[in-house]
Amino acid sequence: MSSERRVHLSRSARPAYDALEAFSQTVGTIAADAGIDARLRELVLIHASQLNGCAYCVRVHVDRGVAAGLTADDIAQLATWRESGVFSARERAALELAECHVFIHEEGVPDEVYDRVGGILSEPEYVAISWLLVSINAFNRITIAGAYPVPPRGGEAAAAAAGSGTA
Repeated sequence: MSSERRVHLSRSARPAYDALEAFSQTVGTIAADAGIDARLRELVLIHASQLNGCAYCVRVHVDRGVAAGLTADDIAQLATWRESGVFSARERAALELAECHVFIHEEGVPDEVYDRVGGILSEPEYVAISWLLVSINAFNRITIAGAYPVPPRGGEAAAAAAGSGTA
């Protein structure tokens, strides 16, 4: 085994990781061609990464989501998207589909979810979001298994320490 605490799969089997990256690029093109904009893409990728417990991918996709126009409120509301009024019907359908893909081992995509989501998303959108979810689930597993670190960013540690006192 390597001298690192965990094997870093993206470095240890670079051809496999490069193939996954190429797959991810292909999926991104399919999504763009289906009309999946950056906001919807990142909402779905953040939510799947949250559900999978992948802190590394959550950080990556929150950064990309903010660049795509997501607000702190949008991101905070993901945890309660069913109760929140900030997401469109299309976004809600994609978030529900994300949950089915993350928990695919429980019921797959149940017929009632498939019908509900399919009544909102076009077939190309459904296909594109499904492939985005296949891709992010693979990346989540690589980073979780490798225990990729998510340290505080520069300035965040000091800000957290300053804000930890009582007012």
